[in-house]
Amino acid sequence: MKLNFQNTFARLPESFFKKTEPTPVIQPSIIAVNDGLANELGIDPDFLRSDQGLAILAGNSIPEGAEPLAMAYAGHQFGGFSPQLGDGRAILIGEIGGKDIQLKGAGPTPFSRRGDGRSALGPVLREYLVSEAMHALGIPTTRALAAVLSGELVLREQPEKGGIFTRVASSHLRIGTAQYFAARNDTESLKDLVKYAIQRHNLQVSNAFELFQDVIRKQALLVAQWMGFGFIHGVMNTDNMSLSGETIDYGPCAFMDRFNPTQKFSYIDQNGRYAYSNQPGIAQWNLTRLAEALLPLFDEDQEKAVTMAKGELEKFPSLFDKAHLEIFSKKIGLPQNNDPELIRALLDLMASQKTDFTLTFRSLSNSPDSFLLNFEDEEPAQDWLARWNAGGIPDTSLMKVINPVYIPRNHRIEEVIEAANRGNFNPFHELHKALQNPYNEREGFEKLEQPPRPEEIVCNTFCGT
Repeated sequence: MKLNFQNTFARLPESFFKKTEPTPVIQPSIIAVNDGLANELGIDPDFLRSDQGLAILAGNSIPEGAEPLAMAYAGHQFGGFSPQLGDGRAILIGEIGGKDIQLKGAGPTPFSRRGDGRSALGPVLREYLVSEAMHALGIPTTRALAAVLSGELVLREQPEKGGIFTRVASSHLRIGTAQYFAARNDTESLKDLVKYAIQRHNLQVSNAFELFQDVIRKQALLVAQWMGFGFIHGVMNTDNMSLSGETIDYGPCAFMDRFNPTQKFSYIDQNGRYAYSNQPGIAQWNLTRLAEALLPLFDEDQEKAVTMAKGELEKFPSLFDKAHLEIFSKKIGLPQNNDPELIRALLDLMASQKTDFTLTFRSLSNSPDSFLLNFEDEEPAQDWLARWNAGGIPDTSLMKVINPVYIPRNHRIEEVIEAANRGNFNPFHELHKALQNPYNEREGFEKLEQPPRPEEIVCNTFCGT
């Protein structure tokens, strides 16, 4: 099968990338192919499972028409600026159907910074499961096309099985891409970036300032959606925030079990910079860095450019609050009520009694009695239910299509990874099947609904590099 590659990114000036080919592996094998996504892209999934398809997914063969490259970008990592990062273990092989096709773990690139450019199996499985779960939940995200076992070991704290992940994205343009050129005072490349982003994402905007406004709107909505599902990205560096408004880079991410506004998971994030409740503020901080990078394109008068940027950045909290209120109003079945105090009271109640985020909202969708079962002290929960019932007639049908039964719980992902490292991929496929229909309860998946027992709680997650 001939894959219809376009290579629009490769047509940009060479300052945007380094041409790089994947490094072949000895004995790859297929773990999973996303049939639905393949069909959307016009790719026969059976072809991807063939020897020829496997060779492409493993980086052992460059498909006809592809032009592999590693993208250049900079970024603030945990608040500290690195003027050159770039794809250290990811290679963009081209675009199909207007979507980037990227191999993660395909070997070193000029941006690897002495790294091996490989990925352990665990991060491959985590990103596959979580990104596809996010898609099924209705949250903008990169997608998983395939996962491959490399047949080789990668050395982390200990030798681990290697994997290669095929990621699909509207693009891989990031805030860090703009920062890369701003750090070099390369205004011409910034202009090229803006023009390309507008064309690539089919935006109804005409200049850098309008692009900036678009990114602000999309990121406000995206982070509000994360919050609505108890999702913690874990590493909101500027190089991990896309201009398309998609969730990108699922390293140390996790969904909360017990509701805790200060919850963090990333082992690297010792100070909780990227904790759950900090995500809106960090998004605004990151957008400020984007504004700084694009300032020369906003207006020739720098003072005017700064005023323009500040004016838009000041809108972010209200945009986020509006989206956050809308999501949580739907979650409690009162979309027309829009009572932030009612929502805040519920979240405070959940935090004080440490109830499970997902189960609390889902049980509210089912019945008041099942909702009360989440609370050791029922009296304040009953008081809240009285306020809730006074707010109108809850739309339980709406609640059941926004409050999921199944999420990729951290302890289940760890079980999947442990089993896969022993050669058993059945738990991976079972969890993936459940996550594809997260809002529908199904017989046989009861255990996947449940939060972890004390001995199953996963306290730390890792990025995998």
